[in-house]
Amino acid sequence: MTEDAHDELGPLFLSREQVTRLLETDAAIASQRAAFTALGDGTAELPGKIMHPSRFDDSVVFAYLARLSARTGAVAKVGSVNPGNAAAGLPTVHAVINALDPVTGQLVAVMDGTAVTTLRTAAASAVAFDALAAADSAELGLLGSGTQALAHARAVARVRQLRAVRLWSPNPGRRAHAAQRLAAELGVAVKAVDSAEEAVAGLPMVAACTLSPTPVVRGAWLAPGCTVVSVGSFEPSRSEVDAEVVRRAAAVVVDDPGTAAEHAGPVVDALREGRLARADLIPLGGVLTGRNTARTRPEDIVFYNSVGLGIQDAAAAWAVIDAARAREPRS
Repeated sequence: MTEDAHDELGPLFLSREQVTRLLETDAAIASQRAAFTALGDGTAELPGKIMHPSRFDDSVVFAYLARLSARTGAVAKVGSVNPGNAAAGLPTVHAVINALDPVTGQLVAVMDGTAVTTLRTAAASAVAFDALAAADSAELGLLGSGTQALAHARAVARVRQLRAVRLWSPNPGRRAHAAQRLAAELGVAVKAVDSAEEAVAGLPMVAACTLSPTPVVRGAWLAPGCTVVSVGSFEPSRSEVDAEVVRRAAAVVVDDPGTAAEHAGPVVDALREGRLARADLIPLGGVLTGRNTARTRPEDIVFYNSVGLGIQDAAAAWAVIDAARAREPRS
């Protein structure tokens, strides 16, 4: 079926289950590599995002807009972050995504943005680990036991030959269940540990996937050569890592320097206090395209702070649309 025939049938409406089925892990990783490469090349269109903390509770409403390429139209995502959902076993991020035709601007697809956010965030972290971590890194320290943490373990396992994972979150039952689930899925040793320090100490890769406003990763715990990824430090009031992580880092890599300078808690703090300069922020896209260098020595500690960008949603959403058109043509 041609693209025009699809358009005549109207837009796609894709549920969370459909998005999850269509956006396989490897495809999600490829989409995020494309997103950050386009940023690094300067070919992507990325207006500033909106993050608005509520005055009524601890939720945050957000809106992202971006366009990946001439072939793919604009993508808009709107949603909210609700930290209290974790206690109820629900995703903390809920969103909806609209994708528009690149030529006419007509609506091409409406899809569940929660699944897209989960998959593209974890996939982008996998791209970061692949670009920044030592090639022989085989152990992962995982902070968090929710949807995003599990997605991170699955994605990292696609770019590194994991042999072990240490997992910590505050709830003993949830972390034990998450460890059992990941061990069964990945076929590697996954140990639920009793402290964040135990999850981090001595390991070459650390992923912080929490909504903690205070540090769960401390620089004093990091082994030489460690690569730390934080995805929960997405607004100025949230810092999953302490100042010592930033201080010890030979390179501070971000998804986008301008966005990070306004939104990434550890980066905002370090810039305000003079511990970092704006020029010190290394864009992940620059590393992927060879314009920038992050790790220069095996013993370097590298810190990657992701706040999330609309270009990630644009790349992931069009990967979903392409997969839907290829695998599930409508008659």
